[in-house]
Amino acid sequence: MDTLVIQGGQKLKGEISAKGAKNSSLAILAATVLTPEDIKLHNVPRIGDVLTMIDILASMGAKVSWEGA
Repeated sequence: MDTLVIQGGQKLKGEISAKGAKNSSLAILAATVLTPEDIKLHNVPRIGDVLTMIDILASMGAKVSWEGA
């Protein structure tokens, strides 16, 4: 497994593009709790595993809403 190590005192910010696959969506959804900022994700599949993750995040106090179709 690869490891990502970030060192330094700079704040992370910006945008990234990731595939809309289930596994990447679940990891990205989990990572959203690491920041107090509002996060807007695009191209997230509306499937059972993702909906379950959203329920888990909501039970932790996250506010989640779907926009579009």
